Amino acid sequence: MNRIAILAALAVSVSAPAPAYASSYQICHQDFALCAASPATLTGKMITVNVQGGGTAQYAEAVAVCPVLRGPAIADVAGGNMKGSCDQPGPNQVWSLYQYRDKFPQAPNWSRSDPAVIRTFVTSPGNGLSNMFSFACTLEPKRVNGVRLAKCYGPVHESVAGKPVPAGTKVVTQAPVGATYPVGGPIPQ
Repeated sequence: MNRIAILAALAVSVSAPAPAYASSYQICHQDFALCAASPATLTGKMITVNVQGGGTAQYAEAVAVCPVLRGPAIADVAGGNMKGSCDQPGPNQVWSLYQYRDKFPQAPNWSRSDPAVIRTFVTSPGNGLSNMFSFACTLEPKRVNGVRLAKCYGPVHESVAGKPVPAGTKVVTQAPVGATYPVGGPIPQ
């Protein structure tokens, strides 16, 4: 049932935008960071995000450590801080994209077979979400338990469309209960 909920939420969020924006969703076939179960920490900086329909907006920035996996993965090449294609953001960098998995490496032990449980929570002023979908990540120099990691930077309290996510919004995530600024996305109403 939980798998159906997350897939339905993703399908609705992918199909809800106007046709020109929806066409910016692509499948990328390269290494990517999967942040679906990661907590995030505020950096004290601001990050610029692409807004659905054009333009940009500024949000508080957070950083999450995420495992690097191999595609295919879903990307919004007009969202996050992507530049219109799946091309890597730069040397020693990958994009944070999405691929559904029941198990994948997660903090703190980075085991390759950690179950990733889907859950929901409601945002509050002290308990928000972070969005890492389609944002640039920097590869870490060392592997942990054989797992390659990346530091990903994205906004807090922001939806994949570049809009604010207010307190009281129901969010889906695979991050554990108690995670700070869990990476996730609002469930469309």
